[in-house]
Amino acid sequence: MTAKEILSPGKTVADRMPGRIVEADMPLLELLPRLLDAPGREVGVSDGETTLGVVDQTSMLEGLARMIAARDDCSEVTVECRPEDYSASQLAHAVEDSDAHLVDLFSSPSADGHIRVTLRLRHSDPSAAVRSLERYDFKVLEAHGSSDGVRDAAIATERLMALQALLNV
Repeated sequence: MTAKEILSPGKTVADRMPGRIVEADMPLLELLPRLLDAPGREVGVSDGETTLGVVDQTSMLEGLARMIAARDDCSEVTVECRPEDYSASQLAHAVEDSDAHLVDLFSSPSADGHIRVTLRLRHSDPSAAVRSLERYDFKVLEAHGSSDGVRDAAIATERLMALQALLNV
């Protein structure tokens, strides 16, 4: 995704914003630090000759949100490892060994010099992926599934009551 794809609707460039103009094909991840450093948190977007519009904080957030696919059937697992042990392919392999699909992978440095990696898996229960990641010597910090045991129990109870009512007819 590029700067021209996330222009803020209705905003135009005033006073040419000297020093705060970026190229229309600039990737979002390069644009983000420039936006954070810009006064007013706005940058103009140009295609070389014509100024196309403005990218502000709201349009940047919307663009980043579009990059992350919303899914109801996903769970999240956060692992930590030393930088020399980090391997995205090994993480993906560990997840796929548990019959889950890796949807997203976000990495960031932790305060103690390790790398913290958040994995989003296409599987509602992350327990098999957690066991697989631990077999690969990744330290699992957190795991959250999209299925809610209380909600699932309530649905099951409701369905049993409906079945019982049907059988009593």
